[in-house]
Amino acid sequence: MKLPFPLQEGEQLLTLARRHWLFVWPKLIGGAVAGLVPVLVLWWAMLRFDWADNDIPRWIAVGATVVWLGYWATRLYFFKYRYDNDIWLVTNQRIIDSTKKHWFNLQMSTADLVDIEDMSVLRSGFLNTVFDFGDIECQTAGAVRKFALRGIPHPREVQAMVDGLRDKARATTKE
Repeated sequence: MKLPFPLQEGEQLLTLARRHWLFVWPKLIGGAVAGLVPVLVLWWAMLRFDWADNDIPRWIAVGATVVWLGYWATRLYFFKYRYDNDIWLVTNQRIIDSTKKHWFNLQMSTADLVDIEDMSVLRSGFLNTVFDFGDIECQTAGAVRKFALRGIPHPREVQAMVDGLRDKARATTKE
């Protein structure tokens, strides 16, 4: 995967995480249903009441269908785009939160491992427990005090990895 930024010298990518698939697939399926059902109902009514044979109602229905499906296709595309481009990376030097809402927008926050003071995992709810996803909140010494990774798979394993890397980074800086 091409990262939206260059790694620093000596920096190695250890893990890349994004929100669990339960955040995206139900919304994509719901959006597809919301986009298709009205079109199917419209065309069923057009055929049922013999409006499809008349030019004006047929062209109105075609125009409405194109606009409606175009709207939902664009909406679903950008929802999936945001999901694919909302990533959290853990390297041997820092944690990075990178988000792109659209092609011309990039928001990125980083926290050096040595600046992480406290980490907590929140995993509550039936689905979160069954599918093992949750949130990690990092308290940092930087200007932005809270650093949150929301809805990531296996948050306890990510927390344990970051804790180990943080301890290693602190031991290296003390030397």
